[in-house]
Amino acid sequence: MPSGTTAAARRKGIDMTTTTASGLVSAEWLAEHLGDEHLVVIEVSEGRSDSGVSKYADGHIPGAIEFVWYRDFVQRLTRDLATREQITELAQSAGINPDSTVVLYGDGNNWFAAYGAWVLKYYGLPDVRLLDGGRYKWEKADGRELTTDVPTPARGTWVSPGPDDSVRAFKDEVLEVALGEREGVIIDIRGVPEYQGEIGVAPGFGGEAAAKWGHIPGAHNFPWGGNVKVPADGGDGTFKDVEAIRARYAEQGIDGSKPIYVYCRIGERASHTWFALTQLLGYDAKVYDGSWTEWGNSVGTPVENPTLEKSGGYSGLWGGDQG
Repeated sequence: MPSGTTAAARRKGIDMTTTTASGLVSAEWLAEHLGDEHLVVIEVSEGRSDSGVSKYADGHIPGAIEFVWYRDFVQRLTRDLATREQITELAQSAGINPDSTVVLYGDGNNWFAAYGAWVLKYYGLPDVRLLDGGRYKWEKADGRELTTDVPTPARGTWVSPGPDDSVRAFKDEVLEVALGEREGVIIDIRGVPEYQGEIGVAPGFGGEAAAKWGHIPGAHNFPWGGNVKVPADGGDGTFKDVEAIRARYAEQGIDGSKPIYVYCRIGERASHTWFALTQLLGYDAKVYDGSWTEWGNSVGTPVENPTLEKSGGYSGLWGGDQG
């Protein structure tokens, strides 16, 4: 039995022997266990029209319930996470019990599914997993069954015990790391042009723009998609081999010996890297979900920008083109 098998899974007799790694289940495993009493399947997708896969309403994994990230996981007017009470209500409405195994999947190489997994982990759900390869693997690579039937599960009984601060970081903690006052390593998972300060925000994401361009001082740049066999390159959407992922970070001296702080623009892609670091590699990592929209808009936070002449300090902050 793999090391990632939980006590809850052993108690309820769910066979985890075909999971792919700690925190993951394979499409084969999920297909075999659909309908199991203690299994809850949740889709969390972005739903872009150019995603290359179906939207939930047009077909989803049988039995899957839809969570909408910007409605269910956050407080939109405060840009904070949903409360403990809101997450408890959300989980119970999906039929989640204390002994449930919850499997999330979605489009976009699982980036929003990973965000959902991180939020549920933050609020103390014990057995949370991702479908390796997400929606693309199930629908496109394997051509497995979809349905338009929307389930109506019996109400669950799980109650969040409250937030787990070991998986979430706030600005002041990250600032201490950036200033060398706290031990840690910072990882920026945005694309190279944003990290280098060549642009303020990737095209199409103007609502996530920041006044300052560049990155948190000392941050290492590891674009999030580098951990996945991306469909655009002929992959099936699954994670790369664990040792390949480990070697990727080791090239810049990141080996899990220090706490890791991960950020992006608003926290969702950072959750995908957090999942790889913690659930696959076993490293100590936190998501800084304030991310660049908070850091880059905060007065006084330090920034590194290798392309200063294009930085927000000149063109972005003073009314120039934001990218």
